[in-house]
Amino acid sequence: MNDLGDAHLRTWTLHFMALLAADTQDQLAWLGKRELETREVVEEVELLCRVSEGLAARGVFESEDLRGLRPIGRRLCEIDVTCRVGLWHNALATDSAWNDIRSLARRFLLTRLGDWRQPLPRPVRPHTGDH
Repeated sequence: MNDLGDAHLRTWTLHFMALLAADTQDQLAWLGKRELETREVVEEVELLCRVSEGLAARGVFESEDLRGLRPIGRRLCEIDVTCRVGLWHNALATDSAWNDIRSLARRFLLTRLGDWRQPLPRPVRPHTGDH
């Protein structure tokens, strides 16, 4: 991948970790009226954790960063398939795995950036098809 693509993946990883590290009420506010499937969140973060291995090989992330991201990926893998069904805002309130993931994401950001409190990514607007 080129430097611009690597930089984008690094930034997206850090933004998503900021979202995972945020307090539940901030995550829910970020979601707003969007209906984001839990499965989609899990798959996105699992992908970012896997991609981070390649980014580290190219020097974009440090080995210390991988030590912070790997436990997040492992914890996501432990989420039962039935708990991946449904909307993420419901899972945040009912599945304690998200508290574990929040703690791991905070630890990662604290190590990587010096503070887990980071700006949340801008919400992606759904495509309406109107042009």
